[in-house]
Amino acid sequence: MLSWIRTKPNKRDQTNESKPADPEDNGLDANLDAMLMRISKKLGSSSDLAIRRFKLAKACPVDAAAVYIGTLTDRQAISEIVLPSLMAESGEPPMPSNGSRQGLEHSHNQDASLELIYEQMLKIGEASFISDWPTLVMSVLSGKTVIIFDGYGKAISCCTKGGEKRSVTEPSTQVAIRGPKEGFNEALETNIALIRRRIKNPDLIVEVFKLGKDTQTDIGILHMQGKIDEAIVHEVKKRLLEADIAVVLESGFLEKSLEDQSATIFPTIYNTERPDAVSMYLLSGKVAILVDGTPFALIVPTVFSQFFYTPEDYYDRADIRVFLRALRYISFFVSLLLPSLYIAAITFHQDMIPTTFLIHTAAAREGIPFPAFVEASLMELSFEVLREAGIRMPRALGPAISIVGALVLGQAAVQAGIVSTAMLIVVSITGIASFATPAYNLAIAVRLIRLLFMIMAATLGFYGIVVTLIVMLAHLSSLRSFGVPYLSSFNPFRPNIPKEAHSPDKPSAAKPN
Repeated sequence: MLSWIRTKPNKRDQTNESKPADPEDNGLDANLDAMLMRISKKLGSSSDLAIRRFKLAKACPVDAAAVYIGTLTDRQAISEIVLPSLMAESGEPPMPSNGSRQGLEHSHNQDASLELIYEQMLKIGEASFISDWPTLVMSVLSGKTVIIFDGYGKAISCCTKGGEKRSVTEPSTQVAIRGPKEGFNEALETNIALIRRRIKNPDLIVEVFKLGKDTQTDIGILHMQGKIDEAIVHEVKKRLLEADIAVVLESGFLEKSLEDQSATIFPTIYNTERPDAVSMYLLSGKVAILVDGTPFALIVPTVFSQFFYTPEDYYDRADIRVFLRALRYISFFVSLLLPSLYIAAITFHQDMIPTTFLIHTAAAREGIPFPAFVEASLMELSFEVLREAGIRMPRALGPAISIVGALVLGQAAVQAGIVSTAMLIVVSITGIASFATPAYNLAIAVRLIRLLFMIMAATLGFYGIVVTLIVMLAHLSSLRSFGVPYLSSFNPFRPNIPKEAHSPDKPSAAKPN
């Protein structure tokens, strides 16, 4: 049986053993006890911090310790794979690469000794060497198991990530009518795997790095090589790495750093929790950003029409797809303009209302103490409160509270003479139309800007609505998402002209004057 030969510590090593490790030192101490004490001090002696001391196999009797966070690791992999492979009592000792055991017995090269452990003893799929203190701490906090050896200034990190996580379930905010029922969860590895299952292409590039000074959150950037301009990918990385972000708990923390212009109420970054939607956008030449700890992925660059698309559009026939998208656009403008149009017509433009309808409206408004703008504002506020209460209520009670509350309050308000029946109908249609917008963040923007249209309608009538609409369109035209115009999907159609038509060798096809 061969013995494990270690180099004798020199005076500097003996000095390091007798003194506590410097907190600012980024290197690893060769003394095992000093390293374990340093780790315990750094992690605050947490109750879920596990330190398992053991000796390597008899062929290599060296003191070692496995350090891991119990709540973040797969304990079965540690107890059945990592530790047994290092503590095996039987089997041949590790052989050096040249086949000479004397090379092991008389070697004073610590790197070669660790290479033997890494290559011939450790039976784990993913492992790497660690030689600095920050990497060791981050490996432990990331759910990996770190193996520390007595007398060596290096350690080995084993990928044993595990712990509790939510299973793959159906998306909750973007209901799948047709297509896959899978949705992202909070585990970055699972989300990447859901996309890999759909895009089995070597051109799919996945890059993972950490972001956030305090949280050190894993961020994944995915794109299809050859389908996207590399300048956009470079710009995404640049903005993320240059962002001074201390905390990243959700993908929303990154949106301000990725936006070209933050002074806008309209969303310029699309988010989704459906893997099939992300796969479609990747194949169409966009970049997906996944954040560990959230089921929502960010898609850049983004255009305005993207918020009206759903994955089901690609699963249906073209005629159905066109009809549904047209219906969503109509609902968007109804939810944006209907209350302001009613206010302007009742307040300034009664002559534009048909006489019969005007008589019925005037009769319904008889006895209403408030002008149309105040009436609409009260109803809009009540509707928003009911909608928010329905979201925050328990799932079993939320829909019932929203429906019953709307019916009871609406009927009571009409009978009390606070609002008219026509206004109640207008606000109800507006609220229903707002639910037809697939993107929640765009629907919120419409709910906010609708108040501005109502104010301008109550002040200037139809003229105020037109001016506000022009200003809004000008603002939308000025927006960019990674250099891509926000309204680029609405550009005038230009047919592809063959290159031969521009050839200087050929005569022009233009007619003479």
